Parts: sequence; structure tokens; C-alpha cells
Amino acid sequence: MAIKSFKYPIPQITYLVKKKLWAQVLFALFLGLVIGMILGPEVGIVEKNTAEIITDWLSIPANLFLKIIQMIIVPLIFASIIRGLTSSGSLEHLQKLGLGAFLYFVATTIIALTIGILLVTAIEPGNLIDSSLIRESFGIENIEPVQSAELSIQDIPQSIVGIIPSNPLASFMSGEMLSIIVFAIIVGVSLITLPKESSKPILDLLESVQRFTLKVVSWAMRLAPFAAFGLMASITSKLGLSALTGLGAYMLTVVAGLFVMIFVYMLIIKFFTKRPLSSTFAMMKDAQLLAFSTSSSAAVMPLSIKTAEEKMKVKPKVSQFIIPLGATINMDGTALYQIIAVFFLAQLFNIDLGFTTILLISLTAIAASIGAPSAPGTGIVILSTILIAAGIPPIAVVLLLGVDRILDMTRTMVNVTGDLTACLFFDKRIHIDHTSNVK
Repeated sequence: MAIKSFKYPIPQITYLVKKKLWAQVLFALFLGLVIGMILGPEVGIVEKNTAEIITDWLSIPANLFLKIIQMIIVPLIFASIIRGLTSSGSLEHLQKLGLGAFLYFVATTIIALTIGILLVTAIEPGNLIDSSLIRESFGIENIEPVQSAELSIQDIPQSIVGIIPSNPLASFMSGEMLSIIVFAIIVGVSLITLPKESSKPILDLLESVQRFTLKVVSWAMRLAPFAAFGLMASITSKLGLSALTGLGAYMLTVVAGLFVMIFVYMLIIKFFTKRPLSSTFAMMKDAQLLAFSTSSSAAVMPLSIKTAEEKMKVKPKVSQFIIPLGATINMDGTALYQIIAVFFLAQLFNIDLGFTTILLISLTAIAASIGAPSAPGTGIVILSTILIAAGIPPIAVVLLLGVDRILDMTRTMVNVTGDLTACLFFDKRIHIDHTSNVK
């Protein structure tokens, strides 16, 4: 009688860590948190200067990972958008997809802003904190109120004209994503109107560009767990856990709003795409965890495209158009975070926000999110602009720097989830349109 040997059983968790990227990233984040606490001020085993040197070395994989992604993200976005546009096959289909994507992104951003306003006005986290103690702990004193920036109708024409790049090469060199996307759209639309024999050489070249950039990304993905470990260790060691508790109410408000936005995506998937929620979100987890660990929608974009096409079976003409576009202009998580941050600081410094001001900062949040670089820390830079529009001193943003990185990780995960949800939505819509046309 044969007896099955259990001498060397392999635990399921070990199998996951060895085989699954999301498990490796999750384990790396936990390990980084532990190491960061050991190096941090609470434990006090390691001197501050020594801890900084250690975390600088631990951050090398993270810096390398982000540098590699930044190196190839511009050609990848350019090639992906053009190939996504031309794969539609006709201007009529392109008009439906492009206009629909724009309206969808604006609608979900408005929903995100509404959720943020409702939550922050209901919880009022800024009123739960002693502003004098917070300012003293961060070294901010004698903050002078500033005049809110007024929108001038004379600035609108210049802003519209400025979207069109006069020198595309300069836009490529400086990484102006909105200008690059506009240029890519112009090239893609023009290629659709050309005969196939004229456009084929260019499209073949762009396909090669897309393939080699994705290959480079696959190499960079091997660094993802090490990058997550280094980033988490660095954050925890520099901030410490006690430094985060003072802004706990603000953090909980933002996180609650982000999870409500996730619930909105669940409703879209359930009722508009007719897909099962559990299996759909299981397919997203690799991209979500990478977004959480890198805080960069651009860094996750190649994996998002791969997830959409290989796991979710989304048509390439949808994924290669929606995801690059969404990684730049579909920032629901960022918009929600920004509106809560503005209200939080207004409550903290007893600044009344009228209806006109709320409308102004909402429009500013939508506009500021469009074309913003999909890189770590971008949200805090955009927030400074919105604070001026709200009449809040921009220096107040220093109060949020201590916890911004953690919230940045969470809102980036929401942004990526929104892009993948949009892919499913438009893939279903194209399928319905195709079925109706066949009938």
C-alpha cells in the first residue's frame, strides 16, 4: 500500500509568496513596516543618522524601479494610445469611445468629489484637533491668510491653446503628459484616415515600441517586492507610528471616502458589466497592490493593461486606449483626497467655505487632476494650487506631509481600480453595440 509522504509539506502562504506577485508585495510591505519600526524613533535601537543611511540603501530598489518606469513610460503611453485609437478601425467608433470615456471620467470624478464633501462635512475631522498644538508640533507659526485666486475669463483661451504642443519633442523631454496625449490623439486620428498601406509601417514601428517597453517593464517588475519593502521601511522609520496618530481622524476620513469610491466601482461592475464581484476583484489584486506599494498610476499602467487583456479578456482596442488615458486624467482617488484635505485644513484654521468657494475648488480639483504626472507625491503638489483657490495658506500643506505618503498609496490603488473598472465598462458597451449592429 502506497503511503503519501508529508515529510516536507509546503504551507500555502509560502507557495503564494513564491509564486504570486501580490503576495510578495504584501509580505514585503509587512516586513518593511517591522524593519521601519525597529529603525524608527519609538524603539530607539538605532541612531537617527545611522537609520537614515540604512533606509537610503534599502530604498535603492524602489528608486531603481521608479526610474526604469519613468524611463519608458512616455514612449509606452504614446504608442499605446495611438495603437488603441487606430484599432477602433473607424472615426465613428472612435468618436463614441472617446466622447464616452471623457464623460465617464468626469462623472466618476464628480461622484468622488461629492463623496468627499459629504464625509468631511459630516465627520468634521479638522474640529477634532487642537490647531495650536498641531502647528507647534510641526513648527508652523503666524500663518497669514491669503487672498483666494480668482478665475479670469481671459486665462481660459490661453489655457485651451496651451494644451496643443507647439513642440512635441519638448513635451516628450519635459514629460508634459497632457500635451503628449493630445499629440498622440492627433497622430492616431490622422492615421485612421490614411490608407492602410500608408499607416501600416508606422503602426508596426509603434507595436515594436510597445513590445520592448513592456519587456523592460517585466524586468522592472522583479524589483517590485524589494521596492515595496524599501519604501515602507523608509516611511515608518522616518515618521514613526506615534507621529501618525495626531492626524488619525483626517486619515480615517480619507480612507473611508476611498473605500466608498471602491463601492461605487463595485456597483458599476455589478450592474453595468454584469460580472461577478469576487472573481473580478481577484483579477485586479496584482495591479492594486503594486499601485499601493509604488504610489504611481504610471508605474502600474503596463500591469493594468496586461491584467485587463489577459485576465479580464478586455479587447486591446479598449484597454490600450482607456488605461493610458485614465492613468493621466482619471484620478478619482486623488480628487476625493484633495477635496477632503481642503475642507480639513479649512476646519482646522476656522476658514468658512461658501458655496461659490466650494464650487471653485471642486472645478479646480477636476482641472488640476487632468494632465497631472502619475508619480508619487503629485497629489500634494496639486493640493497647494487648490488651497490658494480656497483662500487657505499653502504653507498649511506641511501639516499633511507626514501622512501623505500612506494616503498616496491608498488613493493610487483607487485610481488604478477606477481605470480597470472603466475598461470593463467600455468593453461591455462595445460588445452591446456590436451585438445590436449584428442584429
